[in-house]
Amino acid sequence: MTTTEDPTTTAAAVDPGPLIKLTIADCAAKVLHSAVALGVFGALADGPREAAEVARRTGTHHRMLPDFLDALAGLGLLERTDGRYRNSALAQTYLVPDSASYLGGFIELTNETLYGTWGRLTEALRTGEPQHLDPDKGGFVGDRHQDPAKMKRFLAGLDAYSDRMGAELARRVDWSRYSSFTDLGGARGNLAAVLVQAHPHLTATCFDLERTRPLFTEHVLGLGLADRIAFAGGDFFADPLPASDVVVLGHILHGFDTERRVELLRRVFDAVRPGGTVLVYDRMIDDDRSDPERLLSSLHMRLVSQDGSEYRIADCHTWLREAGFTGAGAEPLLGTHTLVTAHKEAAA
Repeated sequence: MTTTEDPTTTAAAVDPGPLIKLTIADCAAKVLHSAVALGVFGALADGPREAAEVARRTGTHHRMLPDFLDALAGLGLLERTDGRYRNSALAQTYLVPDSASYLGGFIELTNETLYGTWGRLTEALRTGEPQHLDPDKGGFVGDRHQDPAKMKRFLAGLDAYSDRMGAELARRVDWSRYSSFTDLGGARGNLAAVLVQAHPHLTATCFDLERTRPLFTEHVLGLGLADRIAFAGGDFFADPLPASDVVVLGHILHGFDTERRVELLRRVFDAVRPGGTVLVYDRMIDDDRSDPERLLSSLHMRLVSQDGSEYRIADCHTWLREAGFTGAGAEPLLGTHTLVTAHKEAAA
């Protein structure tokens, strides 16, 4: 005799709360995106304000504002005391415009690029084809190179992240052993600028597409670093890579398939001077493929590119050995990335 389990008993024993939270997870992100777009954190940068003053400074409507501000407080971005709101330490550090650690540009970038493509995930899963905001323009960057103002804003969003990454690399790596480095895909030179400012003995080269040169020149001249950071225009797979003591590949390998990754690392090996080092960082997948954030990042790369994905640390070590590097190691970076370091043996 078989027994049938009562579905109401099973439902009562399993809390649906995590499922509901996952279902509406994007709502919290959109609250953050709107707060950045409306300038809420800048309006509170100089101290606590009542809701009416926040409304006046940000141009928000009184009907929506109480729930909006209290939601930001519940998310840990604001603090509320006696009806007055102030930035939390997190928001004051990273979300006040014009501060050295401002990450609002990166938040604006994700708001602009993620939602349209992820809205097409179901289609991508059915077809296997990458999904772009505009199928005729393609790529994560899309048509931004056709509009200098749009491209500048796009790169400013990336700068907000590269400031932190550069500071971390400046601290983690023993740069006293080296005098030069190349940042592959260095865009307008922001990460390179952070490194050379932290280590005045270093010189740098940014290798990127030739169309990026005007934006690089403007940015690096503005920083007063044109004598220490050079630009080399070209294609990773067609043009010689600049020779240097260290080559940095940040968010590069995840854009290609395995064959192209190994090919590029072999070209990097040729560019690294004997005794030098290669630094690779990406949101690498943990070797047992259990970290959901890393897997979502990999899924994103598959969603926006034909061949890209994140990859396991062990795979990166294998590719580096195939390219000729030795002594590969790995360590966490910024809590979201992995830094893999490998070396080119010194000349005998």
